[in-house]
Amino acid sequence: MNATNNIAGGAGAEGAGGQLDSNSSSSPLAPGATAGEAQRCGLIAIVGKPNVGKSTLLNALVGQKISITSRKAQTTRHRITGIRTLANGEGGGTQFVFVDTPGFQTRHTAALNKSLNKTVLGAIDGVDLVLFVVEAGSFTLGDAKVLSLLRGDTPTILVANKLDTVHRRAEIAPWLKSMQERHAFAEFVPMSAKNPRDVAHLLQVCERYLPVQPWWYSEDELTDRSEKFLAMEVVREKLFRLTGDELPYTSTVIIEKFEEEKSKQHNRMVRIAATIVVERDGHKAMVIGDKGERLKRIGTEARQELEKLMDAKVFLELWVKVKSGWADDEARVRSFGYE
Repeated sequence: MNATNNIAGGAGAEGAGGQLDSNSSSSPLAPGATAGEAQRCGLIAIVGKPNVGKSTLLNALVGQKISITSRKAQTTRHRITGIRTLANGEGGGTQFVFVDTPGFQTRHTAALNKSLNKTVLGAIDGVDLVLFVVEAGSFTLGDAKVLSLLRGDTPTILVANKLDTVHRRAEIAPWLKSMQERHAFAEFVPMSAKNPRDVAHLLQVCERYLPVQPWWYSEDELTDRSEKFLAMEVVREKLFRLTGDELPYTSTVIIEKFEEEKSKQHNRMVRIAATIVVERDGHKAMVIGDKGERLKRIGTEARQELEKLMDAKVFLELWVKVKSGWADDEARVRSFGYE
């Protein structure tokens, strides 16, 4: 199939896909398994440059928010696993284990950035499939750096995200041809992570590359991350969303206390204490805001989202502390939970 012609000739708003390798096909069933009983399961890494939409895509693929998003680059700092299980009602089906990774760093050499790059490289190793995410019609030096990390023996799907921002689909054809020349992509999937039909199509494409084997997680699990980790991430998301570009991305959040308490009024009650770490006194004042209003809003929005995520009454306390140069200190970076 000619991928360029496919794009130019009929990619509708609901998405389209094409094989760049005519030999790709579904894996055979395991010995002794029937079509209804076969289970597929595999690891899929989502990689791309910073701020290209990887976390938004992960949340869409899982069907629920588990990875924080922000217009600020470097929002994702950890390897975050999202799980989506599509059972067929006959004991079989497919379990997709997605790994969202930080955007690969090329501009900075601080200890934090080295840690983020190590996380990216670790996530790529040993997966069954890679989703290389780029903005449809674009290819930058940042994209090229990430692409250079990909191994040729792991099937890689080119995910042209943010297709909704491209006004003329025919403009994608020459771009797609140039992408085919850069890497031997197994398939391409132009899409918008905001379009449910596009997301469903991408899941169908991914399924073909996953081996027949038992599921690793129970059917209702969505992530392997703890609620304490999710609490840290939600607070950090609200921090970045409400401070915009004013606050350096090196600011972080530490969960000091995460305790579940008994309550006569609520089925479940969780008490959380978190510290927002910044590098300068000026950043601290920025986070606190006039008469503490910004910090109060960060706490309120984080608490409301955590109550929905955990189905619990949440009490959240926030503090702000200054720790200058922490992002350049390898020991402190590790102590804050970065690998």
